[in-house]
Amino acid sequence: MGVHRIIQLSRRYVSVFLLFSAVLNTASAVTHYSIPEEMEEGSVVANLATDLGLDMKTLSDRKMRLDTIANKKYVDVNKDTGEMYIAEKIDRELLCNIKTATCFLKMEVVLENPLRIFNIELEIMDINDNAPQFRRDTIHLDISESTPLGERFSLSNAVDPDIGANSVKTYHLSESHHFGIEIQTGRDGSKFADLILKKALDREKQAFQNLILTAVDSGVPTRSGTASIIVHVLDTNDNAPYFEKESFRINVPENSPIGNLVVKLNATDLDEGSNAEVIYSYSLYTSEKTQGTFKLNPDSGEITVKEMINYEDFRIYDMEVIATDKGTNSLSGQCKITILVTDMNDNHPEISIKSYQSPIKEDTAVDTVIAVVSVGDKDSGENGIVDIHIADELPFALRESSDNYYELVVSEPLDREKVPEYDITFTVTDRGSPPLSNNETMTLELLDVNDNVPQFPQSFYTIPVMENNAPGALLSSLTAFDPDLHENQYLVYFIIEKEIVNTSISMLFSINPENGNLYALKTFDYEIEKEFLFHIEARDSGVPPLSSNVTVHIIIVDQNDNTPVIVSPWRVHGSVVEDKIPRSTDKGSLVSKVIAIDTDSVQNSRITYQFLQVTDATLFSLDQYNGDIRTMRMFSYRDPRHQRLVVIAKDNGEPALSATVTIKLSTVEPAVKAYSDMTEVPLEYDIFSDLNLYLVIGLGSVSFLLLITVLVTCVLKCQKPMPSKAAPPSRNSVISERNSTIADSTLVSNDAYWYSMFLAETRKGKLVVRQPVPKAGSRYIVSSLPRSTGLTETSDSAASTLQYPK
Repeated sequence: MGVHRIIQLSRRYVSVFLLFSAVLNTASAVTHYSIPEEMEEGSVVANLATDLGLDMKTLSDRKMRLDTIANKKYVDVNKDTGEMYIAEKIDRELLCNIKTATCFLKMEVVLENPLRIFNIELEIMDINDNAPQFRRDTIHLDISESTPLGERFSLSNAVDPDIGANSVKTYHLSESHHFGIEIQTGRDGSKFADLILKKALDREKQAFQNLILTAVDSGVPTRSGTASIIVHVLDTNDNAPYFEKESFRINVPENSPIGNLVVKLNATDLDEGSNAEVIYSYSLYTSEKTQGTFKLNPDSGEITVKEMINYEDFRIYDMEVIATDKGTNSLSGQCKITILVTDMNDNHPEISIKSYQSPIKEDTAVDTVIAVVSVGDKDSGENGIVDIHIADELPFALRESSDNYYELVVSEPLDREKVPEYDITFTVTDRGSPPLSNNETMTLELLDVNDNVPQFPQSFYTIPVMENNAPGALLSSLTAFDPDLHENQYLVYFIIEKEIVNTSISMLFSINPENGNLYALKTFDYEIEKEFLFHIEARDSGVPPLSSNVTVHIIIVDQNDNTPVIVSPWRVHGSVVEDKIPRSTDKGSLVSKVIAIDTDSVQNSRITYQFLQVTDATLFSLDQYNGDIRTMRMFSYRDPRHQRLVVIAKDNGEPALSATVTIKLSTVEPAVKAYSDMTEVPLEYDIFSDLNLYLVIGLGSVSFLLLITVLVTCVLKCQKPMPSKAAPPSRNSVISERNSTIADSTLVSNDAYWYSMFLAETRKGKLVVRQPVPKAGSRYIVSSLPRSTGLTETSDSAASTLQYPK
């Protein structure tokens, strides 16, 4: 912030810092300027044209330039105005020697026409732009804790590239109880600091001290730099070794093994290095018997058993141990140790298995004796009393039969499939202190009995089988598991015999008796048989044999192997269906209906209908789901008389199968045609056909009167033999020439199978009724009635009206 502040001041008050002097010598005149370092680029230093007395109007013509005797061009001149400005920021410490009192930049101003040269001298003034800096950031000092007070330690000084008042002025030391500093001035005016010990050091209390030395200059603003002083206090041998306690009492059992650790002494010395290294030794007060029985390690302080200890021979040992450090003037400490020998329970209890039987059957009864064991101990008193036990989780128990004799009996039912073998460990323990124990292990093997039935992974198997399968195809593998052993686990598989539709199940399926692989013996057809339900039995070879069974559900999966069959309109195989319709048929009238059946499953038997060919696509529409063919508009005189429709019925299988039917429709004029051969069963015709304009113009009023006369005559003739109420006339009557002519979309079929399919067609509000044809038991009349016709209209009287004699 201080450097920028100075630069800002230099910009505002450059006239204050600018010193102009014209010195005339016998050789030449030098113009002198002074500026502070670090001025911003573009800052104006002076107007050379004004200071040198040049004409401002001729500057551009005389090509004024500024030549600098330096590696970089720090300043330049404006050729039009004559102003000298800063071209590059100047760092005095880089341009001149750091400690040089003055720093000059010499230049020449050159003008042409006529040629003239002026000498310019630019003095760079120092500003406080550098902080004091130590040569090393960290200063390490090793000082002995025995150093006398007032001892001085030289410290490296800080360096400040600035000069004069901006250089290092003084040093400060962070707060310390042991050290202070004293400032020294060198011959060149530089400042130094010495570290002085004010208070005695103690390494055991504080081994390291961290101090901060700060160098401060006297510039404006003040700048500073720091260095860390790490003081390592060196040790002197001023502390004697000492033990945790002055005396120890230790109990050692008799018969302790040679080398057994009795105690590990630890003497502590607060010094470091060799001053803290301790060696251990017996004092002169320790007897030779004690030194011969116990060994003292001089380096670790461990006291171990050197000879066998016997309680009956010697019960108390006294010794004194000295710890001495390895310092120049060695120091020592000592402690007393009393070792008490304690009596030992030094005989282990004994165990012996007198008799046992192995292997045994897994169905051995509870309380059966398996083995007899005996126990004993050579010690006396509490040390000679022996307790025996086995693991709690075992299905066995110990039962005392007499003194020191025990029987091993079965306490829980055994199961070889869970645990085929037991390792029974007998553990005996005396009541000494510490107690001694012993153990003995016996292995008991269990023999298998046939006590497990075969088990299937599932109780119910559902097996999908694709129809048209190859005979002998593998359907599934039904494998059971028996946890018993040997012959008790050898399984044989059977199909439990049953009849399905008078056919033995063994004629349809077979199973491998060894591995349970299930095979199909025939090719299945979904359309004939859709599923089978039977049982398979798995039986082991034990005595007596055990068995289990599982239910198998075979589901025959349908394939799309049946082509749709078109049953309406009926036609001889490969022939074209020909129908006639009135030319005056209204828009939306039902012209024909295509019905196809597919004996595959629901998914594969879904039928959709499409036009494959059509004479006029604007005249007829086909419902893709129910097969209804309807008019999309009324006929015009431009429409052809004959219309050819090819309808394809396609199922929903993969791949899809299809069938086609060709329907040839002929349009007829609304004239009444008398059928002389239909005297026994009168038929109704549509008497409400519209007269189009073409008939009115062509026939005229005479033809119209003649047509009315003919129609009235036919109606009167048809009404005479009518025994009951007739069905209302319909504008959707279709004249069919297949074997006979029947009104109201009535179809004749020679096959009762197709007729049954017509009975199922009730879409679009139609009710299909079967009527027997007189004198022919195998022929039927199928009539489609409007939904508005009530059930009363399908009475016997109505049925008789629709009968057609052969």
